[in-house]
Amino acid sequence: MALMKHLNGLVDVDRGIISREIFVNEDIYRAEQDQVFARAWLFIGHESQIRNPGDYLVSSMGEESVILCRDRSGRVHVFLNSCRHRGMKVCRYDEGNTIEFQCPYHGWSYATDGTLVGVPFAKDAYGAQLDRSQWGLIEVARLEVYKSTVWATWDRSAPSFLDYIGGYKVYLDLLLDAWDGREGGTEAIGGIHKWLVPCNWKFPAENFSGDRYHGVSHRSVDMVGIGPSGQSRRDMGERNQARWLDVSFPELGHSMIAFLRPHDAPLAPAYQDAPVVADYFRRCEEERKRRRGDSWRLFGGPGTMFPNTSPLARQPRTLAVWHPRGPHQTEVWRWYFVDADAPPEVKDFLRHYYIRYSGPSGLTEQDDMENWNYAHKASRGTIARQHPYNYEMGLGRSTRAFEDHGLTLPGAITDVTVANASEHNQRGFYRRWRQFMEAASWDELR
Repeated sequence: MALMKHLNGLVDVDRGIISREIFVNEDIYRAEQDQVFARAWLFIGHESQIRNPGDYLVSSMGEESVILCRDRSGRVHVFLNSCRHRGMKVCRYDEGNTIEFQCPYHGWSYATDGTLVGVPFAKDAYGAQLDRSQWGLIEVARLEVYKSTVWATWDRSAPSFLDYIGGYKVYLDLLLDAWDGREGGTEAIGGIHKWLVPCNWKFPAENFSGDRYHGVSHRSVDMVGIGPSGQSRRDMGERNQARWLDVSFPELGHSMIAFLRPHDAPLAPAYQDAPVVADYFRRCEEERKRRRGDSWRLFGGPGTMFPNTSPLARQPRTLAVWHPRGPHQTEVWRWYFVDADAPPEVKDFLRHYYIRYSGPSGLTEQDDMENWNYAHKASRGTIARQHPYNYEMGLGRSTRAFEDHGLTLPGAITDVTVANASEHNQRGFYRRWRQFMEAASWDELR
């Protein structure tokens, strides 16, 4: 209770003042695991990674290792990766296919539906007293498969997944729907990039929530020209002619940078150096415009779905999760998506582009990580912790009544006349963070 009261002086969203203490304090970090990560809906993985019965993928929910798997009947499950006997991991591989999960400590084994099926020397050791039905793997309280992505929460009283995302569904769909508007959807390619960053998880989460102000950080990689057509970081046609909108759902904590093309904008050429790819995306754009009407003008940039999942609905088309690994470290996991029915040449082209753009081998991410690393380090000093961060940009200049040539958007839209950016999205993120940290149950969060 004392810690929760202490937050009153640390997070003042109305004034745009955030204490550095929330990034480095051990007690605050431990409280986050209970108050935030044990209650929120969290991203687990993609169905394309567990296509067949017996397929599994080891993922993470906060600090907890979990197993995403498909049982023999084809049903999807998410289990805590911990034996019920003495807690050892029952799955030590990142992914694969199995009939059962066996603990390497004492040999208890579990079917892919979580049932305890094997206990060494059971008759001699336990006789008839062990009720195996009570000792299966611990399963998440609620699970949702949404457009082939898998989400879960440990809190049975949490709202439904669709209620949790609310109007943010529009922006999540920009990532998950096929770009040509057909029903094929997406698939994950190239595995999951994983790497460690010496900073608190909130630094990257807030950056992706809508930080348009840090363009100076990426000047060098823009000059290198790693985009598909050899210019800048990406093919920028639709972005250069679009209006930039900071979209926030402060009551939910979700946000995104959105790009809105002019209503009379022509289709922008892209991928000119790869004719097969250029033709594919030209046809995607034509289909998108035909099928979606005026909403075809909306494109999604980086965003954050509270607390730690960041979709990027443009190329490179990715989803990042900022896993907490202590107050001073984050493990980044990044998935890469393509249209499931895209030609092989397009998938391979994009795979190579994603590698040079994002992740530990990419160029763009290096810029961001350097910023987060030093910002976190600068928050740990005795003197530094006495001075808060400034989040005042754009205070009082947001509207919920955005309209452009008949097109309206859900969410609160930061004033689009702001030249470079606003911190409206970040303030919404920390408003929701504080609500989670102070609430005793989901009844207080609704």
